[in-house]
Amino acid sequence: MTDAEVVDDAEANGITARYYLTDDERVLAFDREGATAAIAQNVEGYAMLKVRPTPAGDELERYYGFDMALDHAAELLGVAPGALPVPDGAADMGM
Repeated sequence: MTDAEVVDDAEANGITARYYLTDDERVLAFDREGATAAIAQNVEGYAMLKVRPTPAGDELERYYGFDMALDHAAELLGVAPGALPVPDGAADMGM
């Protein structure tokens, strides 16, 4: 992973969310008791969202909509999508 600039973070329901920028991507990473999931988009913010098991992991699926990506991330963490905290900086992810 390249150097990251943390933009925003949030915590709720035992889940930590960290939104940050790398040279190439916007990343929203979740951690729940050691279980992880990540949603990534190109730094320009116009490409499909990639869901990964970890921020640096292999892509599992791509989505146009943020809601669908959040659903998949929540599934990886074993929680309901509404339980995921979304930092303000990441609220505009998706197409």
